[in-house]
Amino acid sequence: MGDVGLEPEKKPRKSIATRGIPSKESFYLPPHYSPDLRKFQDDNELPLRNYWTLDELINFVFPKKYQPTYHEISIIFMKELVQVHKMEGKEISNFIRANSISKATFYNRVLPRLKRLGLVKVERQTIIAEHSKQKYRPMAISLSKTFGNYLNKIGESWLAIIDDARSRQPTQNKRNEISPGNMP
Repeated sequence: MGDVGLEPEKKPRKSIATRGIPSKESFYLPPHYSPDLRKFQDDNELPLRNYWTLDELINFVFPKKYQPTYHEISIIFMKELVQVHKMEGKEISNFIRANSISKATFYNRVLPRLKRLGLVKVERQTIIAEHSKQKYRPMAISLSKTFGNYLNKIGESWLAIIDDARSRQPTQNKRNEISPGNMP
């Protein structure tokens, strides 16, 4: 009788996300046979020894056909950074001014994605001015290998799974039993 006035526990409803992956967490991967990509493997699925250019790589981060402004800004910036290896506050300011780039676009759109994907490393120092006791945090941007290491890990892991699968004999019974819940 003590349950009068209490609502029964409601179970949370399961729902399917309808909006997909947030754009800030997405990565552009056109089909591997797309004319937008230069050939990277032969007919036997062996990698070719050619390298994609900086422009081709940036297309995965900011696709030219979907984000032409961000693509162009990131190309100009990364080409400059490849030359100098590291840019600090004044150099970054001069770069933005010299190329007539919107500060908001650079600092709020382009730089965060380059940082998030691991193409650049952004470091800040906290400095306290003695005469005014005011803090300021100068920024330094440098090249980072994280992007390459991240994608290498994904690729190497997939190749290991394929090599392992091909090294074993396929079994007829198991083919029908495979479901997403019991995959390796």
